[in-house]
Amino acid sequence: MAARKHTLAPAVAVVLLLVAAADLTAVLLWQPSSRNLLHDVLVVLWPLPALVGVLVGAYELFLHRRLVTEISRISGPGIVEHLPPGDVLQAFLTAIYGTNDANQDVISGVLGGPGLRPHGKDLTISTSTSVRIQLQGIDTTTYHLVITQTYRFRHHVPVDRFVILATSNVLLRDTIAAACRYPLFELYYITDPSLFLESVDDLLGSTQIAVDYVDHEGNRRSAAPSQIPPVEVRFDQWSNYLTFFREPMWPLPKLSPHDHLGDLRIFECDLSAIADDHLVSAIRGLSLRSRTLQRTNEGFCYWQPPYPSYVEQIVFDAQGLGVGESPEHEFSIMPFLFRSNTVTGQWLKADDLDDLTVRSWLLPGHGVALMWREARS
Repeated sequence: MAARKHTLAPAVAVVLLLVAAADLTAVLLWQPSSRNLLHDVLVVLWPLPALVGVLVGAYELFLHRRLVTEISRISGPGIVEHLPPGDVLQAFLTAIYGTNDANQDVISGVLGGPGLRPHGKDLTISTSTSVRIQLQGIDTTTYHLVITQTYRFRHHVPVDRFVILATSNVLLRDTIAAACRYPLFELYYITDPSLFLESVDDLLGSTQIAVDYVDHEGNRRSAAPSQIPPVEVRFDQWSNYLTFFREPMWPLPKLSPHDHLGDLRIFECDLSAIADDHLVSAIRGLSLRSRTLQRTNEGFCYWQPPYPSYVEQIVFDAQGLGVGESPEHEFSIMPFLFRSNTVTGQWLKADDLDDLTVRSWLLPGHGVALMWREARS
């Protein structure tokens, strides 16, 4: 269809020029002895198809592409900026990928949310992110996974609450990032269900949060790292936090909170509690230090961002994993990113473990795993 439209205008131009030429030829060759109405009409009309033909041909051959390019350059970005990002990306993916319900997963991953407001004002995107992963052995079977994360957001996030979600369910772990209805949250996955309740208690007792924020008077302020007493969200309120408890979320049907009372906990932290008697209006940056209880014999831990994050570097400290009669371990970094500068597959001692240079965007679903095994001679 596009090819036919492209050749139609030149064809019309050629036809019009041929008509003009035939008209002019008739005028020149036919000289009536007396005044003739048809001859007068031909004399007057022949310049019209010639002019139209020249204009149509010139536009199609020389002006059309330049005009479209210039209009797109001038107005395209401006128009896109005023459209909801979710709608723009949905249209783009449909045109490129075709119609597919799974396109929504790509939209959620790239945008970090539904993107229903222009300029991405409802999206949580960190343009400067740092991560530190530390292993602290407790005994030969368990250890503390301590993760420190710092985010600097592109737009102020207009919330005064921070949500903590903890689960031991793989299905929930892989869906919560796209289903969470709150823009500022962190998800913790406890791999061993038998440690779930104990690990959640450990998490709540150790989590420290610092924020750069805007108060209700528009002043920029900072709050030092502090523990905020988390308030547990009742299971009958979970649908206000996670979409799949309210409605089907392809490919999941609507889930029931009653089926996940043993593998999911949701907590809410009032960020104004650390704001020195000020009320938090929006968050500019966030620092989070947390600790969860894990099994040593699982042989790995990992980190994934809850929202799109530009990460410069991820720091590892595994020297404290071995305690008491624990065997000596060796470690390997396994990134699952767009790209990284780390050569995978190398097993190193804790002292030789390098930091991971990322310098790229990480989307929900991306991350890095730290693996370990008993040292081999």
